[in-house]
Amino acid sequence: MERTLSSALLQTHSVASDKSAWLLRVIATLSLWQRRIVSRRQLARLDARLLADAGISENQRYVELQKPFWR
Repeated sequence: MERTLSSALLQTHSVASDKSAWLLRVIATLSLWQRRIVSRRQLARLDARLLADAGISENQRYVELQKPFWR
């Protein structure tokens, strides 16, 4: 006799999987946004000498700091 899963059970598993995947995407997005905020704050604190060492112009820094955290 062959055992098969009912479609209701498959659908329940799929819904649970979709919810966990959605949650992981939300966490990953929030983590990315936080990293952007932190790195832009660090960039804002660099003086002209450190910017030059990193090869970043004042204009490049200005453009980066004007971006919202989601971009």
